[in-house]
Amino acid sequence: MKRIATMLALAVAAAGVDVAQTKVGIVDLQLAIARTAVIRKTIVEGNARYWPREEEIDKLRRELQNQQQQIMSGKLSQAAELQARAESEFKRRQLERKDQDLRDDVARERDDIMNHVRQRIKQVIQKIAEERGLDVVIDASSTVFFQAALDLTDAATAAYDKAYPVQ
Repeated sequence: MKRIATMLALAVAAAGVDVAQTKVGIVDLQLAIARTAVIRKTIVEGNARYWPREEEIDKLRRELQNQQQQIMSGKLSQAAELQARAESEFKRRQLERKDQDLRDDVARERDDIMNHVRQRIKQVIQKIAEERGLDVVIDASSTVFFQAALDLTDAATAAYDKAYPVQ
């Protein structure tokens, strides 16, 4: 942490700005992004869009558990047990594939929207910094302590929602 503060002081000094006069803002970038209307809308829409696939995976999981219980019960004939094991293995692979596909689709969509929003919110934060005459804006995750008056998180979220309204 001292290293970051030292680097900041050196960078500001090298730029010819008196450290005592440096105006600083703090933003919790992840929180600002998470609170935007577009992210909240994306979560709701994503839950609705992916719910049927989650239900299908849960159904397969239940079927697989029931089949495993039948196999473990010892009540099946040898031929029926072999058939049940083969079906069980098929369902297990199907379940794994569907589950992985769902996780990949969710991750891809999340990453796309997060990268898009992150780029835009950085522009919004830069504009806020310029309007307030700030020399530097630091992510809250890089700080140990800061005065609440320096926090730009709510302002960044509100400015983002105003600049990029949900449609």
